[in-house]
Amino acid sequence: MKISRRHFIKSTGTAGFALWLGLSAKGLPQKHTAGSALQHFSPFIRIEANGKITIYNTKPEMGQGTFQSFPSLIAEELEVTLDQVTILQSNGEKELGTGQRAGGSASIRTSYLAMRKVGAAAREVLILAAANKWNVTPESCYADRAKVIHKPSNKSFTYGALVEDASKLELPKEPKLKDPKNFNILGKSSKRPDVPLKTCGKAEFGIDVRLPEMLYALVVRCPVIGGTLKTFDAKEALKVPGVKKVAAVERIVGKYHYTGVAIIADSYWNALQGRKKLRVQWDTKGYETFNSVEYEAQLRKLGDEEGLTDKNIGSVETAQILPENELEAFYETPMIAHHTLEPMNCVAQIKDNKLEIWTSTQVPSSVTGTGANDLHKYVGFTPENIKLHAKFIGGGFGRRLYMDYIIEAVNVARLTDKPVKVIWSREETTQQGPFRPMTFSKMKAGFSTAGKLMTFQHKVISPSYFESFQADYDQSKVDSIMVEGIGEQAYEVPNLKTTYVRAECHVPVAAWRSVTSSTLAFAHECFIDELAYKAGKDPMNFRLELLSKPSDSKKVLLKLKELSSWDTPLPQGTGRGVAIWDFFAGLCGQVVEVSHHKDKSITIDRVIALIDLGEVVNPDNVKNQVEGSIIMGLTAAIKPGITFKNGEVAEHNFYDNPLLRIHESPKIEVHILADGGKIKGVGEPGLPPFAPALANAIFAATGTRFRKMPFQLKTE
Repeated sequence: MKISRRHFIKSTGTAGFALWLGLSAKGLPQKHTAGSALQHFSPFIRIEANGKITIYNTKPEMGQGTFQSFPSLIAEELEVTLDQVTILQSNGEKELGTGQRAGGSASIRTSYLAMRKVGAAAREVLILAAANKWNVTPESCYADRAKVIHKPSNKSFTYGALVEDASKLELPKEPKLKDPKNFNILGKSSKRPDVPLKTCGKAEFGIDVRLPEMLYALVVRCPVIGGTLKTFDAKEALKVPGVKKVAAVERIVGKYHYTGVAIIADSYWNALQGRKKLRVQWDTKGYETFNSVEYEAQLRKLGDEEGLTDKNIGSVETAQILPENELEAFYETPMIAHHTLEPMNCVAQIKDNKLEIWTSTQVPSSVTGTGANDLHKYVGFTPENIKLHAKFIGGGFGRRLYMDYIIEAVNVARLTDKPVKVIWSREETTQQGPFRPMTFSKMKAGFSTAGKLMTFQHKVISPSYFESFQADYDQSKVDSIMVEGIGEQAYEVPNLKTTYVRAECHVPVAAWRSVTSSTLAFAHECFIDELAYKAGKDPMNFRLELLSKPSDSKKVLLKLKELSSWDTPLPQGTGRGVAIWDFFAGLCGQVVEVSHHKDKSITIDRVIALIDLGEVVNPDNVKNQVEGSIIMGLTAAIKPGITFKNGEVAEHNFYDNPLLRIHESPKIEVHILADGGKIKGVGEPGLPPFAPALANAIFAATGTRFRKMPFQLKTE
């Protein structure tokens, strides 16, 4: 992205003149008519003549800290503190393009330099405006705390006093960025501006939305996934006080279309009472026979198929490996629910052929956008007639990348002219999907007679993410998401082959925090550990021997070895495990230490995590994110996943599909590498290495190798 020319417009407010600055993908001027209302134009920076400075955050805030980190990139170069600016969340406005989304740990790693350039360009044009007013050189001036100051005379202008003069100047296309040693915000631990809003109750999440005359709705959905509506009788439900309407509505999840029954009432409670009186018959279409036990057996059988080749280096088929030098293993991970702590919800209203939406979403630009798979395709409203109010998100984890709950809410809104809020119960959020799919891995490797690792094969057996969301997906091609990372690790093996075997599945699947890396890293790094023991080598040193060339992975492992005092022996009955994972979102390595007790239980003594970022915005927030990833990783490793019986999800709520509790959390140490290298993500890389590091530590302590999640251990 290149910096566009500045855009100036007359405000309809009392501020008078306002200076707008942003980016254009083509570096062209942004066109807006004079007199446009401020709320209808959302660039990255707005500086008003009265001194008010607004920075727009285009990355949805779901606890990962973008409400601070994204504006910080601009504020650092603009030479203002976050206390001096108003931060506003974008709502999918067309002017801000299609990048209004949060997923893939991409918010900072894809915006770090671009947003700094926006702030730097604003700073330079304001300095030039001040220099012209004083008739001095720009070099004799500097910016600090929303002022431009003349060094020799100590005279100053506020930014607000300069906007009209600056409006006559061109923005520099390549502004000079600050030297990191002069940073005041970036790289420093600081308080997040969204935390006070959340702790005092001022922050508005989707589920908090209250509108005049708003109605409430819940949707009765077929408990057998894949089934759909046959008939329903609403006579008794409509007799419940407060129930306004009962009707069939459609929900679209990728290529899957489901029909449920919406009950609209003047309160959620009354809608719930109406639900109890509703009589529904479902067509389960034969899916009532689906169960996890048989499906797992099917995936194991598919492991015998050759599969589609993803990456092929050398030739694993022709390498001369003796049978006694080969090792094979099979790893299994379960289906998992997203468990967003804010249940799925959406408020929608249709009026005068226009659609207005209030919700928590990770993809605002898909809700209002013009893309082929954006919301307009599914609801029949043109993008120009869709307005979004994006709210704080009470947990996304990938679930709110998808718009099925929004599509369903819009279809409910068609039944009334009033705004209507559709709320999912915790049971519905747990049982209706989409889910992280079961993912199995068949591993095979071989050593030369001299003990050198010569071949490595990783075969993934799983349903396809892309196929779940694309009805016309080409099954002859490898789903790249399902094999992410496994062929990209830095380990140097002369003969490497990664393959994918597609498994049929009628259950919609979706990205879960760190996507397929949350499952593949478990198999990959545990198998590397198995190979180390077969070779009679220390697991850390074995990995380093596979990294003879300089790489970020090698750098991380060497530092992790130092931080964990790896070479210092542990007491008897304890063990250490290591794992590392490098994928699209970033790179993190972890060492886990455990104790094995006389009662056969296992406790986690500590976790040492090292995340490689290249550059860091707020170290404290990075630590929070890595800690959160580890907690999620531990939950997935030891708590029950999602299972099916008679076509239905067997789990219901936190009582039988629990999350990790506070007292179960281990001691976690988070360390950061930020040495100016490739900029990497924060939100997800801390998750994939945890489960294999834990399993490897348990093996070191007990001699028992876990190849299937979840595994049982005491975590108190």
